[in-house]
Amino acid sequence: MRISRATLDDVARLQQFRTDAAAWLADMGSDQWSTPYPEDLLLESIQAGDVFLFHDLENAPPVATVTLDAKADPVLWRPEEIQQPALYVHKLTLAQPGKRSGLGRRILDWCGDRAARRGARWLRLDAWTSNTKLHAYYRDLGFTHVRTVYDAEAYGSGWVAQRPAKMSETTLFDGPDA
Repeated sequence: MRISRATLDDVARLQQFRTDAAAWLADMGSDQWSTPYPEDLLLESIQAGDVFLFHDLENAPPVATVTLDAKADPVLWRPEEIQQPALYVHKLTLAQPGKRSGLGRRILDWCGDRAARRGARWLRLDAWTSNTKLHAYYRDLGFTHVRTVYDAEAYGSGWVAQRPAKMSETTLFDGPDA
């Protein structure tokens, strides 16, 4: 598997990832991601080099995406937590959600490895407040629930969790950005 940074040429594909995931989530009874992600924020993340694509083969279309950055949302994280070195996972999306391939776990492990190599103490994320299946998934992967924030500015994604950033003993992906 190969990893690459998303470019502005990938915007349509990234939007399609979200649309497809929202449809799958709706079929599961969730309204998560039912509103489009603001394109200006997506473009900003791409230009910052924070959006990654995961490919099965060298020239194959991506099978997953994640945004990984150091931007703590002050609505979700307290000032003393924001002071701690951490990387934040956003918009982890698989082309085929629910397939149970282990790809989501591998991507989160890659994110944790990247966080540790950058000197971060924590790998953090937030999840849709009402998506209890997703909460259980993250707990099964070693994340500890910190709190649930019920604030309109959290846009429904107020369940926050973290796990220690940890270097991987194996190479999870290949490529210049791995």
